[in-house]
Amino acid sequence: MKEFITVCPRNCYSTCTFRVFTSEGRVVRILPYEGNLATPEGPCIKGLSYLEREYSPLRIIRPLQRQPDGSFVPIGMEEALGVIAGKLLAARERHGPHSVLFYNGSGYSGLSNDIAGSFWRLFGGATTTYGNLCWPAGLEAVRLTLGEVKHNVPWDIANARLIILWGKNSAETNVQEMIHIDRARKNGARVVVIDPRRTATADKADILLMPRPGTDAALALAMAKVIIDRDMVDKEYISKNVTGFDEFAASLKITPINAQEITGIPADTIEEIAVMAAGAGQLTVVAGYGLQRYTNGGQTIRAIISIPVITGMIGRPGCGFNFANLQSYIFDEVKEPLSYYPDKESDKPFRRAISMARFGPDFFALPEPGIEVAWIERGNPVTQLPGSSEVITALQSVPFKVVVEQFMTDTAVMADIILPAKGIFEQADIVGSYWNPYVQYKPAVADPPGEVMPESEIYWRLAQMMRSTTGGGVDNSVPLSEEVQKGDAGLPVQGGGMEQNSASGIPAPGDYDTWLTERISSTPGFVREELMQHPVIPEQNENPAYADGHFTTPSGKIELWSDSAVKLWGVNPLPSFEPLEDFSESHLPFRLMTPNTASRIHSQFGNLEVVKSVIEAPSWEISVADARRLKLKSGDTIRVFNSRGEVTGRVKVTARVRRGSIVFPNGIWCAEGGGVNRLIHPAETDMGYGAAFHNTRVDIDKVTP
Repeated sequence: MKEFITVCPRNCYSTCTFRVFTSEGRVVRILPYEGNLATPEGPCIKGLSYLEREYSPLRIIRPLQRQPDGSFVPIGMEEALGVIAGKLLAARERHGPHSVLFYNGSGYSGLSNDIAGSFWRLFGGATTTYGNLCWPAGLEAVRLTLGEVKHNVPWDIANARLIILWGKNSAETNVQEMIHIDRARKNGARVVVIDPRRTATADKADILLMPRPGTDAALALAMAKVIIDRDMVDKEYISKNVTGFDEFAASLKITPINAQEITGIPADTIEEIAVMAAGAGQLTVVAGYGLQRYTNGGQTIRAIISIPVITGMIGRPGCGFNFANLQSYIFDEVKEPLSYYPDKESDKPFRRAISMARFGPDFFALPEPGIEVAWIERGNPVTQLPGSSEVITALQSVPFKVVVEQFMTDTAVMADIILPAKGIFEQADIVGSYWNPYVQYKPAVADPPGEVMPESEIYWRLAQMMRSTTGGGVDNSVPLSEEVQKGDAGLPVQGGGMEQNSASGIPAPGDYDTWLTERISSTPGFVREELMQHPVIPEQNENPAYADGHFTTPSGKIELWSDSAVKLWGVNPLPSFEPLEDFSESHLPFRLMTPNTASRIHSQFGNLEVVKSVIEAPSWEISVADARRLKLKSGDTIRVFNSRGEVTGRVKVTARVRRGSIVFPNGIWCAEGGGVNRLIHPAETDMGYGAAFHNTRVDIDKVTP
C-alpha cells in the first residue's frame, strides 16, 4: 500500500489532516496524522466516512439527463457537455452573459475553485450571488472591532484559566477543539457554556447559561456594565489600544436586572460570570456561528468582543476572542467577509445582484435579462437557502439547469443535466483553514470512478467545445463576449497548444499541477517543497494574535466606537442590543433554531450508511414544559407551521431545550423529512449580508393519526 498525508476540504472548523492508504488507485484506509497540532487525533466520523462516500453505489459517476417524465438516464460526458455548450451559447447570443446564473456554495474548499471564476469571466460574466449563509455578520463584527480576523492557535486555549464557549457546540461541530479544552481543564481552567440548548459541549462545562435565543447581546452588555461598575477593567490596556471606551461605558444602560428580564438568566448569575471573566487572568471567549444568524447578529458579536477587550484579554497567551482565524488564507487577495460584498466596479463582468439570504425575492426582482441557464456547483441551495419554497419556484422558472454533484440532492433532482463532481482524493489542491493556522497540500491519490473528472477539466473541455461550436480557429480563448473581446475581461485557456501565460486561466488536464504550482509561487511565507510533504504554518502567522498591538482599523486601535459600522451598515456605532425582527409573527410561541450536528456539514454526509448507523433519525426537539402544555410525548407526529408554510415530523421531548424554543437540525434533505427552510423568512443579518435563519417564529400542533 501507498501512504499519503492529506486534508479534509469541507466547510468545517477543524480542516483535519489525516493519512490515507491506497491500493491499486483506491483508498482503503484512513488514520490520524499527529503532525498537525490542532487535529492530532484524526478526523471525525464524517472524515472517516470518506471510504463510503467516495465509493458509494449512490454516488453519481456519469452525467445524467432529465427525461420528460422526470427520471434521469446516463449519457456520455461529450454529449452532456455538447448540450450544455449549446444552451450557454444560445443564452448569451440572445440575452447576454447575465442571462446565466452561476451559483457556487462552500461545499468544497481549495484553490482549484478559482478556475470556475476564470471560465465565467472568459464567458463574459454571469449573474452571481453575494453574501454568505454561514458567518459573515460575525466576521464583519470582528473586522470592524479588531481589523484583521484572526485568533491564537487552537492549542493555545490550553493556557486559558477561564473559557467561555458562547453559542459554540465544539463537541459536535469542532470536535478537535475539545482536545485542547480538556487540556485546559486538566490545568485547572473552568469552562462556561452559554447556549439556548444543553448541548454535548454543555455536558462537559462547569457552568451552563441558557439565555433566550437572540438575547446574547443584552447578556454581554450587562456583563460589561458589571465589569466597568466594579472597576475591573484593564485601564492601561484600554488607554493604549482601545478607542471609544468612554462612550461605550456611558452607553451601558442594561443592568443585570434588565438583562434577567430580557434573557431569562438570573441577575446574580450574570454578575457572577462577569466577575469571573474579569478576574480570570487568562480569558478566552469562543463564539459560535449560530448566535450571529439573527437580524442583530453582528451587533451581538460586537457586544461579546467587548468583554475580552475591556479586560485586556487580547494579544496574550491563553486569551482572546475566537471566532475565525483567517491567517492561513495567504493566497487570497481579498479575504472574507470583504470578498462576499457586491461592488459595481470590481465585480465586472459579473452581475452580483442576488443576495444569498434573499435568493427567492431577489431572483424575481432581477432586471433584464432574466435567467435562462443556471449552473450550480459546491452547493445545495434548495435545502440550505432561507425561504426554500421561493428558491424552488425560482429554479423551476429557469429553462435549463446544470448541477455538479456527487449525490442526488434536493437541488440535483431539479437539474436538466447533472455532471458528476470530483471526490476529495481525485485531484491535488491547496487548502487553508478558518480555525487552525496551517496551509495544507491535498494530493491526488485515487483514480476517479466512471466518467468523473475534476471540475477544472469540465471547464476546460467545455471551453474547447464552445470554441469549436462557434467555428473558431486555434486561438487562445473560448468564444468571448463582445465586452471581453474589447479587453474588459477574460483570461486565456491553457494547454492544448495554446498560450500558457497565466496562472489564473483554465488549465488543460495535463497542465493542472503546473497551474497549481504557479498559483502559489508568488506568495511568500512558506517553502513549497515542505508544503508538498506536510502541513505548514506560514511565516506571517501571528501567535498570539494581535500581540504586536497593531489593529488594521481606521484608528489603528480596537474600535468599540466604529464610524464604519454606521457608514456601511447603518447600525449603532457602539455595540448594542437590538430586539429581533419577527416579520409580523411575534404572536407565534416558538423560536426556531436549526443548528449543525456532529453527523453532517450542513447537507453533506447525512445520506451515508455509516453516518446513519450511529445517529437517530431527525426529530423536532421541544422542552418538557412545552410538551406538557401541548400534551405531546416523544414520537408523536407534529405539524410545524407559520405564514410561510408547514413541515411535519416526529417530536422529541427533552430537557436540553428551553421553553419557547423548537430545534431541528439544518441540512436535512426533503427525502429524509427535512425542508425546514421553507419556514425561514429570507432576510439578511444586520451586517455582512448573512442570513438571519434563527429569527423564525413558528407554532406547532399534534397530527392525529
